[in-house]
Amino acid sequence: MPESSLSYLLGLLARLRDPQRGSDWERQQTLFSLAPYTLEEAYEVVAAIESGNLSALRDELGDLLLQVVFQAQLAHEQGAFDFADVVAAIIAKLERRHPGLAPGAGQLSAAEVDAHWQRVKAQERQEKAGAAGSGGVLADVELALPASVRAHKLQARAAGMGFAWKTAEAALAKLEEELGELGASLEQGYERQFEELGDLYFAMIQLAARLEIDPEQALRAANAKFTRRFETMEARLQREGRQPAEMSSERWQAWWQDAKKADSEA
Repeated sequence: MPESSLSYLLGLLARLRDPQRGSDWERQQTLFSLAPYTLEEAYEVVAAIESGNLSALRDELGDLLLQVVFQAQLAHEQGAFDFADVVAAIIAKLERRHPGLAPGAGQLSAAEVDAHWQRVKAQERQEKAGAAGSGGVLADVELALPASVRAHKLQARAAGMGFAWKTAEAALAKLEEELGELGASLEQGYERQFEELGDLYFAMIQLAARLEIDPEQALRAANAKFTRRFETMEARLQREGRQPAEMSSERWQAWWQDAKKADSEA
């Protein structure tokens, strides 16, 4: 993006926030009120990537950039930092963490880059914890993250300390153990079922890590697959003039198998 275009965008946000010339909606926003929009825009970027629609990705990246610019403008008004400080911070972080930017760095493998990056991050966390006088390796994993994302990060941090199942087979065995405990809890009441279901979910994320699969991406793919197949059944309902109340469990399952077959052959 040309520098002039970025400067123009920054100017637009400043004008919209102007007490005299600005817009009521923009003037009413705070860092907290914008947070849900930022999360929504980030998910829409991911959706555009997964759809393979580069035109949509361009637009969604612009929407996400707008959130960054907007929040930087609010922080500037509070005397905290501005957009230039945001850019300077990420440049400094990249230069600090990426070994490929070090003077005299040769060609590095992806594994070498990742290992170095994680070492520097761990050192930064230790320094931050020392300055604050608190916290271990899990202390700064944000509570506000979606639970599955936070579980993935917690497990990755623990794995960095050597605490992790070494193989997918071992993680799968743990998953099977948790599934058995969930089955046993069905006669033991809600609280035990709640606990065991959480343990099962956590174990599934551990298995995903050993398989080097992002659990959020895998679940989004499963959501999309379920949606396609269910919509196939809905279309069949309409085509045959049936109502959902007419459908038995056995018929639904038969139709589901038909939808699965059609989906796999598509």
